Amino acid sequence: MNTVEFSRLQDGTKEDFILMAKEYKTLCSPEELTKRVLQMLISQKGAFGGAKVDLFEHGLQTATRAYQNGEDEDMIVCCLLHDIGELFSPSNHGEVPAAILRPYISEKHHWILANHEVFQGYYYYHHVGGDRNKRELYKDSPFYQDMVNFCEKYDAPSFDPDFSSHDLEFFRPMVQRLFSRIPYSNDPSHPKAVAVTGKGC
Repeated sequence: MNTVEFSRLQDGTKEDFILMAKEYKTLCSPEELTKRVLQMLISQKGAFGGAKVDLFEHGLQTATRAYQNGEDEDMIVCCLLHDIGELFSPSNHGEVPAAILRPYISEKHHWILANHEVFQGYYYYHHVGGDRNKRELYKDSPFYQDMVNFCEKYDAPSFDPDFSSHDLEFFRPMVQRLFSRIPYSNDPSHPKAVAVTGKGC
């Protein structure tokens, strides 16, 4: 692997950063990003948390329901990966896939991922000492109903051991197509749009 000469970013040259951007593009290719993010989902096999299906199957079920309902690939991928942060950040797990996918998805899909725990709470918060209507804090969001639909149609029903899900390989090409996009192509003015890989490198 080619490397630069500098030991501090302050000392890097234009040529150094072009080299690094090219190397990062190989390291973070769509194939590699897909492999890593799906490994996060695979790592949830056997993590039941008291449910009848593990988190891995829950992800497959949620995505399969979205696919069967004719959702676009972005929503299907979001459904597949929506809980991959459960074992890393249980109380804020939606932020994990939201952050990973943000450069590639719309504001709506990002918002759904980042906040879905609160809307899922409609089904159980009142059983564990909380307020099931906490989701009303977001009632003015343009994505409020999209989130209600996500939970009602896809996330909440997907704990069924008798449901027949598509396997992971069915969804892999969808994930790879998403990661094949130019990061922040939907928001080129985003301050992170040039971070690491750069434009035109």
